[in-house]
Amino acid sequence: MTQDDLLARAKAWLAEDPDNETREELSRLVAAGETDELAARFAGTLQFGTAGLRGELGAGPMRMNRSVVIRAAAGLAAYLKAEGRTGGLVVIGYDARYKSADFARDTAAVMTGAGLRAALLPRPLPTPVLAFAIRHLGAVAGVEVTASHNPPRDNGYKVYLGDGSQIVPPADAEIAARIAAVRSLADVPRPESGWETLGDEVLEAYLDRTEAVLTPGTARTVRTVYTAMHGVGKDVLTAAFARAGFPPPALVAEQAEPDPAFPTVAFPNPEEPGAMDLAFEAARAVGPDIVIANDPDADRCAVAVPDAAVEGGWRMLRGDEVGSLLAAHLADKGARGVFAESIVSSSLLGRIAEAAGVGHEETLTGFKWIARVDGLRYGYEEALGYCVDPEGVRDKDGITAALMVAELASELKEKGRTLTDLLDDLAVAHGLHATDQLSVRVEDLSVIANAMSALRERPPVSLAGLTVTRAEDLTKGTESLPPTDGLRYYLDGDHKARVIVRPSGTEPKLKCYLEVVVPVTAASDLPTARAKATGILTAIKLDLSAAAGL
Repeated sequence: MTQDDLLARAKAWLAEDPDNETREELSRLVAAGETDELAARFAGTLQFGTAGLRGELGAGPMRMNRSVVIRAAAGLAAYLKAEGRTGGLVVIGYDARYKSADFARDTAAVMTGAGLRAALLPRPLPTPVLAFAIRHLGAVAGVEVTASHNPPRDNGYKVYLGDGSQIVPPADAEIAARIAAVRSLADVPRPESGWETLGDEVLEAYLDRTEAVLTPGTARTVRTVYTAMHGVGKDVLTAAFARAGFPPPALVAEQAEPDPAFPTVAFPNPEEPGAMDLAFEAARAVGPDIVIANDPDADRCAVAVPDAAVEGGWRMLRGDEVGSLLAAHLADKGARGVFAESIVSSSLLGRIAEAAGVGHEETLTGFKWIARVDGLRYGYEEALGYCVDPEGVRDKDGITAALMVAELASELKEKGRTLTDLLDDLAVAHGLHATDQLSVRVEDLSVIANAMSALRERPPVSLAGLTVTRAEDLTKGTESLPPTDGLRYYLDGDHKARVIVRPSGTEPKLKCYLEVVVPVTAASDLPTARAKATGILTAIKLDLSAAAGL
């Protein structure tokens, strides 16, 4: 693109930008001749896929802004009408990030202008409330404006269809094609009114449903410290805990209220180093039984437990550990149906399901796939996502997951036991399933592409001294999985070691998921088994990093 072409594109974008803030931003860039920055913003368009849209806020087609959102909404509306959904209801939710309310209102206006009915949730609320509202209200689609746990300057646009699940192919490509067909914002009717702003009835119905995930008459005694991570979870979680009869959680005050700047964390994700520091500080002061955290849109749930062996006395449980605990809890309650997980999650779920006599399925990464498993009773993915009530919320739900963790911890507490004790029981029963992750955040996305190319062109023949017995390029799909950008390795030996490598779908990260299984015959074997697993996982990470050129 020549400089003249670049400036012409920028000026054309500027002429129809409905947002004073981004219009001024782009005007400054044009006036200052910032061609490198302009080139980055006009290098293409944000791609609409199975994660919807997600990107940094700012002016131009490669950023999240009102112009991009209006086009996305117009594409979704055109898709719904082509599917015979004219006049159907679209429910729109949003979090408390910068511009979320604006993007939600723009979406409502576009849907109304297209002849659909639109309803906005009454205020910033957790994503699972939106997922619930779609099914509860019989909507044909739903939109959640959120960037979940991304950095403060990001926002996103997540689309659900009428079954309450996130979109999957081919719907994503069909919507993307309709977005690309929008020539000008002037072609998109956007009335000033005509949509509905819902009251608290939907939220009340959601809260009524949350208590139903618990077993009547169970213990409700666990004491918790809770952090909303500057997101929208606090009011809904505390209300759900109150209805269920749990003691009020002690709040991490510095992170309790929504704040789009996320001032106390580098990344508002409980998995990131340092994100839980304030919660652990509060736990040391309060002395609770467990710590619970939601991510900013409260669809994920993190759990931490006391551990005298670690610095600070508190340890975050891995998503796989929480996923297994919830599965064991549901199995103990006699849950029937299918237990499902993503392929990057621990194989322990399959052992728990087999022992309980229930079905087990693996899917591609993401709840858009897990939620579509026939007969789903429970689903989880290692990135702190859990679906414990698929008939109510066909997506991950950090509120109901927190309730069920609290119920399990309460029942164990009444017996003088802990979540850690139950994890030990599972290891003795099924083998110690140890997982770890090599996660590399990049500024330059070519680093990820180069690493994947290196692994495809020169696949490792061994990792941690264990021969790679099978290597799968998941872009070709398998008998049970559709194609995805990923690699899977199975290693020789008694430890059933497994490695999966994939680019993140929502962040500039390369993610490598590792698992080893160490047989255990008694609880006394666990310290030795854990040390052995740690050694193997560490060696795999080192060898994998070298093979990928990281």
